[in-house]
Amino acid sequence: MNRSLDRIWDFVEDRAGVKTWALRPQPAFSFNASYWTGAFVATAFLVQVVTGLLLLLYYIPSAALTGPGGTPEAWASTNYIITSVPMGWLLLSSHLYGAYATIFLAFVHFFRGFYTGVYKPPRELSWMVGTLLLVTMLGMGFTGYLLPFTALSVGATDVGISLTLSVPTLGPLAARLLISDGTTQGLLSRMFALHVVVIPLALAGLLYAHLSLFESHGIAPRATSDPRAKNKFTEHDDRKLGRFFPRVFFYMTKWALFYVGLLFLIAAAWPWQLPVYYGSTAGAASPEPDWYFLWLYKMADFQYVTPVVAVGSVTALLLFILFLPWIVQILPWLDGGKRRHPRDRPVMVFVGNFLVSFFVLMTIWGGIMPGVQIPATIYGSYLGILVAANAIPLMILYPLYKANYRRRMLARELRAKSPAPGGPPAPVGSLPAPRPTASPPQEVSARGS
Repeated sequence: MNRSLDRIWDFVEDRAGVKTWALRPQPAFSFNASYWTGAFVATAFLVQVVTGLLLLLYYIPSAALTGPGGTPEAWASTNYIITSVPMGWLLLSSHLYGAYATIFLAFVHFFRGFYTGVYKPPRELSWMVGTLLLVTMLGMGFTGYLLPFTALSVGATDVGISLTLSVPTLGPLAARLLISDGTTQGLLSRMFALHVVVIPLALAGLLYAHLSLFESHGIAPRATSDPRAKNKFTEHDDRKLGRFFPRVFFYMTKWALFYVGLLFLIAAAWPWQLPVYYGSTAGAASPEPDWYFLWLYKMADFQYVTPVVAVGSVTALLLFILFLPWIVQILPWLDGGKRRHPRDRPVMVFVGNFLVSFFVLMTIWGGIMPGVQIPATIYGSYLGILVAANAIPLMILYPLYKANYRRRMLARELRAKSPAPGGPPAPVGSLPAPRPTASPPQEVSARGS
């Protein structure tokens, strides 16, 4: 079947006069779901675009009441989608859970790249564009959270704007962009414009740049402990790899359909329930943000941690991540030099593990105890436990790995020096042949064709 599809695709390329379509060929080892986390993010983003456009047919971005004693039109139109539009509840729930999935997959894609060191040359710009993509997706989630115009979403947005206002100089400028004239209608209009037009255009541009850089450099070879290993597939390698059509195309389509099916299954099993509208006296709601900002929300509850300190710490972390490719080139001891395997980069493994555990702890903490101030002794001890829990295993395991690695390299060198059966002895002092870092061309070609 693949050979037949290859002939059909050859005919299309010949008649179209184009020899390179879509993604470049991919090596056989990359046909593993862990190598396609970026494709998952792109798929999730496209699903959000489709479901969002369908919701636009019914949503009304207005804070005006539907009548005397009525509800805001934004909330009423959201409720109409859920109760009156055929399968509208499924559409809205899919869009909400799809936003969660997009942000979660973006974090997975980010940390996978962090652990495998894909930010090393020649992919520095790709890493920076990907970091900006992650930040932009968080902005997409923040602006979309307000649109149902519930008491919870408006309160959480006010908290976010208050944090923004706390930043000296830039805070008031950014807040002015968000709140417009200070009315709820001005806030809703700005958030709607940012969520529907401005941020999607920025996301599309960044996604295009990210994909273009990916096409330029190709998929990163397997992470290895060999500093001499190549970090890029050449055009000569591409001729021996699996073509985009049909192998790559059908592989991506399979996972895309799996994602869409799982998303609709979750949305159907747990449909979203619309909270009370903004201005309702039916019940008070704690103004807490969605899960992806709970960690920052909880940081502001720490004793002696002012909003300025919280936002400043996050800004410093973001700048560190954004310029990480250049930082590790200036300070190579931080990141194992040219080696990309996690076992050769204990400092970065510690940083990644600490960040993951910190985000998880703060998110759970913010959900369980929202708005409760935490004494410095409590959060200081918790952070100390996180540092110890991540540092001690590395301090124990890393020397063991280095000793085992040296033994394996010595054994390989001795095997290389020993004479083969029926062959001449190896010259004294000769070095072993370098271990191949990729599958043999004939094997890759057979599996990728």
